[in-house]
Amino acid sequence: MEEVDRVMKVFKKRVILPLFVLLIGALFFSDGWMSWVYPIGYKDEIQKQSASYEIDPFLIASIIRVETNFQPSKESRVGALGIMQLMPDTAKWAIEQGKLPEATTERIKHEPDTNIEIGTWYLRNLSNQFGDNSLAVIAAYNAGPGNVKKWLENGIWDGKLESVRNIPIGETRHYVQRVVYYYNQYTKVYETF
Repeated sequence: MEEVDRVMKVFKKRVILPLFVLLIGALFFSDGWMSWVYPIGYKDEIQKQSASYEIDPFLIASIIRVETNFQPSKESRVGALGIMQLMPDTAKWAIEQGKLPEATTERIKHEPDTNIEIGTWYLRNLSNQFGDNSLAVIAAYNAGPGNVKKWLENGIWDGKLESVRNIPIGETRHYVQRVVYYYNQYTKVYETF
């Protein structure tokens, strides 16, 4: 029995450990290993809505990653709904303005495709308000466009990443930094969406 134990120990050291190291090395040096660390869920729906509303799909994915990490049916402590964490009043307004009558708050909460559609429509609306300033769009998605407009108009924040520390709401400041982080990771990991 001792001989069997000794043989197993040698087998583990000489065969299993090198195989494990080889596997880890192969994953590390392959192009696709980072997609395990930074997965994107709901790619088809994100692509569809990205094309419909002309919003960068990596931005949509980054917001979803920060909001819910691609977990559907979430409701935040303040009442935000679904995979893109839409506030019910914002969602109702977006449904009316976007003329999307088939969407309801119940569908927004439980159906990721409906939530992504409304969330992407809202990102388009924010993009129309803030032009090419994607950081202001991200901040407005979290803090509301009224707050961001005040910060920009009053010189509190200039809408740039270098001055993100000037955003007066800590949650929004951190939110912008996290969305930008995931956006940068996704655009490095995935050549295309």
